[in-house]
Amino acid sequence: MRSPIDDAAEDHPSTPRQRRPNEIDEAEISGILSMHFSSASQSPAPEHQSKQLSFPDSDATPAPDIRLDAGAKEGLELMATNETDSGDEKQTVTKHTADDNEEDSPYEVVRHSVSNKDDPSMYSLTFRVWLLGTVFTGVLSFVNQFFFYRQNQLSLGGSVVQLLAFPAGYVLSRVLPRRKFTTFGWSWTLNPGPFNIKEHVLISIFATASSGSPYAIDVVTIKKIWYKSDLGFVASLLFILTSQIMGYSFAGLARKFLVYPAAMIWPASLISVTLFRTFHEVQNFGGRLSRTKMFWICFIGSFVWYFVPNFLIPALSYIALLCYMAPNNVIANQLGDSYNGLGMLNFTLDWSTISSNMGSPIAYPWIMACNLFAGFVVVMWIITPIGYYSNVWGSGNLPIYTAHLFRANGSAYDIHEIMTADQHLDEAKYAAYGPVRMTFQFAVSYGIGFAAIITLLVYIGLHYGKEIFQRMRQSRDINEDVHLRLMRRYEEVPHWWYVVLFVLTFATSIAVCEVYHMMPWYWVVVATVVPLVFTIPIGIIQAVSNQQPGLNVITEFLIGYGMPGNPIANVTFKVYGYITMTQALNLVSDLKLGHYMKIPPRHMFVVQLAGTVLASFIELGVAYWLMNTVPNICTPEGYPFTCISANTFYSASVLWGLIGPSKLFGSSSPYHPVLYLFFVGAILPVPVWYLQRRYPDSFWKHINVPVAISIAGAMPPMPSASIVNWFIACFVFNYLIHKYRNTWWQRYAFSLSAGLDSGLAISGIVQFGMFTKAKMPQWWGADAEHCKLASTGGFLNRVAAPAS
Repeated sequence: MRSPIDDAAEDHPSTPRQRRPNEIDEAEISGILSMHFSSASQSPAPEHQSKQLSFPDSDATPAPDIRLDAGAKEGLELMATNETDSGDEKQTVTKHTADDNEEDSPYEVVRHSVSNKDDPSMYSLTFRVWLLGTVFTGVLSFVNQFFFYRQNQLSLGGSVVQLLAFPAGYVLSRVLPRRKFTTFGWSWTLNPGPFNIKEHVLISIFATASSGSPYAIDVVTIKKIWYKSDLGFVASLLFILTSQIMGYSFAGLARKFLVYPAAMIWPASLISVTLFRTFHEVQNFGGRLSRTKMFWICFIGSFVWYFVPNFLIPALSYIALLCYMAPNNVIANQLGDSYNGLGMLNFTLDWSTISSNMGSPIAYPWIMACNLFAGFVVVMWIITPIGYYSNVWGSGNLPIYTAHLFRANGSAYDIHEIMTADQHLDEAKYAAYGPVRMTFQFAVSYGIGFAAIITLLVYIGLHYGKEIFQRMRQSRDINEDVHLRLMRRYEEVPHWWYVVLFVLTFATSIAVCEVYHMMPWYWVVVATVVPLVFTIPIGIIQAVSNQQPGLNVITEFLIGYGMPGNPIANVTFKVYGYITMTQALNLVSDLKLGHYMKIPPRHMFVVQLAGTVLASFIELGVAYWLMNTVPNICTPEGYPFTCISANTFYSASVLWGLIGPSKLFGSSSPYHPVLYLFFVGAILPVPVWYLQRRYPDSFWKHINVPVAISIAGAMPPMPSASIVNWFIACFVFNYLIHKYRNTWWQRYAFSLSAGLDSGLAISGIVQFGMFTKAKMPQWWGADAEHCKLASTGGFLNRVAAPAS
């Protein structure tokens, strides 16, 4: 029996092999995998994936994630028209089709990616799924939560699970006993037979349903660390579970509109379908080195090398040339530093610096990376220096780049000086202490965040308005396509299951918020209405355009004006009002993936719920472990556990909750002008859209305004030099190698990326256990920070804080 671990085993067959039914060949699969790079330069309006960049704690409008799916709509359609002519026989259907007439999806992009066949006898929810799903959920949840508190926030995603679950499933299919057991009349076995694609999909969904750090943990963290009022483990767990699981109810109740209709394509799911089919159907890749071997080579190399920048020579993480050339010059330090500066001429030899904040550069199309970096240059290297060194809003005596809050004289803002005993704003103390001040760049990032959400809505309307309207009309009729008919063979999840979930989580959320004084019950009701109203319309936008407008600004303004002076209520409302919808749409995307892959719906329900519950326990346990054991966590003295995202989330809770938008952006505030960027955001996409239509083959076809300005939503907390080095790496892999060594890129790029990320993550955890109490001798290379003046020296001389 041929081992699917080594996909090079049949690299050179002695005779031409006939193409089997339901098999896709290398040319087709590599075309789809690489289309998001090549098509970005050919389509007039490149698109990006709706899932957001890995900055769940940045309070500005989140940046759209363009990983894997830039140009998804036009790109997939383009690849669908480029059939390969290799002499192989056209794919034929021999069984399990909807009918004998080769019925398929009415959408070409779906026809090219998704099989119109199903084998209902194929098992799916097996012991292997439970075992590997539990293991991968545990590993991803632990690693991602562990690195959430670190300065470089690495995150392992679904690609790692997809890659490793394949050989792991094969090994289990060979070693587990095939004996059958009977429990309470139910017959089951540890090993039903060969590892199949449905098991593979379920393992991936199990592990990634909630493997990233939940937004609710930010609330738990700031309450314990900054507000000195620990919520407690049990209350925190209930808070996390309710905010995560409530999204299931909205996802389930929206299936009729967002999953069943063929018009709801969900382009992000098509890439996942293609990757899964790559593992289980492609048999004729060339080359002697398998992707699995490439993964382990990169894993070992990354594991070993990370000991150098993480422990032996931390200076290699950020090589700030300007700071080395002028260590005593404040401006040079501000321009060159990464965490409190603009990242100019700041390079790295540390993969965590490159991938931990923006994600792997290998997963981003080159054209979209250029849009992102152009936005970064405009905001960080042009607007910010002009405003800062002109002392706009009195920011000249503050650091040039940070999420920290200050007084007008440049000293740190102490919230305990303006709060009552129950952690609400004391107006008299606030008037005496003075208004809060933030850096010019931080204020501008909020303004650009306001513009970004309007820009995205206008952009979607201009490019997809007619299509969205048509799809909405089509979704009401639900004309069954082949995929929906094939799914009728499986028992559907009853609506009452989701209703019960909603009732339980809604009641529990009210109890948690009332008992632990997080938010009044009626605001829980209002927070729940927001996702209830917006999940379906925004889901339709995402299903068609692959973009998800964020509701965080809406929720912040609602609660900010409704309950000013209450920071914990503000962030709690945002969790239930914004994150619940985001979680719901992520789950809907997974349901559409299961729909395409013909996974029994009840099996999908079980693994999604199980993965979320298990991940919540592990993530909260890791969070409390670190907060209780790491000295000075979330402070510069606690390096590398400096919690840059949690710091930004805390600042947002002060600005939007404790101070409130009426004071922060009111007519008497120096930051009032940033509100006008709402109007700027409505205008920005229009001229570019016109020029793209007027000159379809010109430079303008590459411009994507929402992507270009979205980067401001991640800054702060993202280190500025991180995106510089990320862009350089993207240029190397996704321009040079993709262009001149395309075959190598198609075969190994994602294995290399997953190996580097995984090796680094495991190495970081091992080093934490080995060197918790060990320190390198003091020498130049052991110092990770060589821009000492960036965080302490303002452009103008500081005024000493008045004696208290």
